[in-house]
Amino acid sequence: MLDRDGFRPNVGIILLNQRNQVFWGKRIRTHSWQFPQGGIDRGESPEQAMFRELHEEIGLMPEHVRIVARTRDWLRYEVPERYIRRDARGHYKGQKQIWFLLQLTGQDWNLNLRATNHPEFDAWRWNDYWVPLDVVVEFKRGVYEMALRELARYLPHSDHRNRYLRSGMRTRDADRDGMQMPMGSPAMELPPGAVFDPNPQGQIDETVKGKHAS
Repeated sequence: MLDRDGFRPNVGIILLNQRNQVFWGKRIRTHSWQFPQGGIDRGESPEQAMFRELHEEIGLMPEHVRIVARTRDWLRYEVPERYIRRDARGHYKGQKQIWFLLQLTGQDWNLNLRATNHPEFDAWRWNDYWVPLDVVVEFKRGVYEMALRELARYLPHSDHRNRYLRSGMRTRDADRDGMQMPMGSPAMELPPGAVFDPNPQGQIDETVKGKHAS
């Protein structure tokens, strides 16, 4: 389902734990890390699509989360032609997304990367709110920055101090040491299907081609 400009309606999900860290998933069989996201089916509202994708991609049910906020308007990104199936070129241009900020009210063990027969992720971790965007496929980075910036004002109160928020969004080359992903706590429990990967740095795997970056 595309709009008149060739953008597919889509939802993105920023899931917080109690420390205001965000769920960060590694796309299956790639080195690409991202937030959960997926298309809005015909007849679905953005909220209905968000709850469906939440279960399909990371196994959570509505009772496991609380909606904190959502973006006011659609955020768009274009997908480079090399990532688009041949039969969709000329029609499909990219994604337009509503982003949701969720608070996990359940436990880590409620997450399940194999909730369906078509898993999206094969590893996950909790990460600082301002994720290192260098490990996100390049054409999504602008939308990630916009979504994180808009929703940051709704972060639940905690002792989390975010110098990136005070100084504005970081440049991609500045303060790289401060952007290192935290090594998980020894008490972190992995859900079914999860593998902890302490070093997600790497090049984007070409297997994202042809999936419309969904």
